[in-house]
Amino acid sequence: MTTVDPALLPLAGRHCVVTGGLGFIGSNTVHALAAAGARVVVIDALVPEHGGDERNLDGVTGTVQVVRADIADADAVGPAVRDAAVVFNIAGQVSHHESMVDPLRDLDLNARCHLAFLEVLRRENPTARVVHTSTRQVYGRPRYLPVDEEHPTVPVDVNGIDKLAGEQFHLLYGRVHGLPVVALRLTNVYGPRQSLTKEGLGFLPVFVRRALNGDDISVFGDGSQLRDCLHVDDVVRAMALAATNPDAPGEIFNLGHADALSLLEIARLTTVAAATGATVHTVPWPDDLAAIDIGSFQGDFAKAKRVLGWDPAVSFAAGIAATLEFYRERPWYR
Repeated sequence: MTTVDPALLPLAGRHCVVTGGLGFIGSNTVHALAAAGARVVVIDALVPEHGGDERNLDGVTGTVQVVRADIADADAVGPAVRDAAVVFNIAGQVSHHESMVDPLRDLDLNARCHLAFLEVLRRENPTARVVHTSTRQVYGRPRYLPVDEEHPTVPVDVNGIDKLAGEQFHLLYGRVHGLPVVALRLTNVYGPRQSLTKEGLGFLPVFVRRALNGDDISVFGDGSQLRDCLHVDDVVRAMALAATNPDAPGEIFNLGHADALSLLEIARLTTVAAATGATVHTVPWPDDLAAIDIGSFQGDFAKAKRVLGWDPAVSFAAGIAATLEFYRERPWYR
């Protein structure tokens, strides 16, 4: 029997739309909403390199409606959002490297498409609560740690700039058009249903795949850069709280973790949990990636704790062990 997080219970019976619902964070959100008894509609274009997969909804396909469409497709999206109480807008392109290789495509996926989607919401359903997933990448290289919401936003790559634009479009539509919008800036998220084979989706799925396969893990630089990794269950709980808290609309919240680990520590904990004999070593930074590296990062989530009542509950050691077990039982992911 699936355990339902109490934060999801207020959404029982409510019509919820999840964009990017066939992807990593989106599909975990769909599973949690379905378990809580929400009526769920997924909008996903299944962009090949983004890691979405219909198999991510195994176990809930009979209770969830899936609309295969781009979020900018007003004809397809309009009917799907018309009666929604909550829209979890998770769709987007996350690869920093790809954003530098094909910047115009990143601009389209992370800014233009979201502006078009907001226009649909403004016309069709301006009272729906909108929870938008932004990213800590909007801050760029930290000037201090932990990074709070008042930190300057100076992104170091095209993806960060486009994600910041998409976030600000959402907040603008809240101020000008009255849409009840909440923006969540996520740190490195890991957990089940993440594509392990698509390139550019972050270092964590690479670490997980290589550890499970018994392959050595290469860490760039000296491995001392800090990251506060966040299990996807903690993200889903935060989104549910943002969807139901009356004080959330119009606000930006960091989601982070109190435990900041070095990349070397993260890699080693992953190999230990995998127990496949994989080892960890450091390699020099490739020039193209070094140019957009942000150094160490840890997010200050005090505002989310104060306003939403949110605290991350999953330690990295426990979360990575559960994550590896999930993929061991489903080898098709790797």
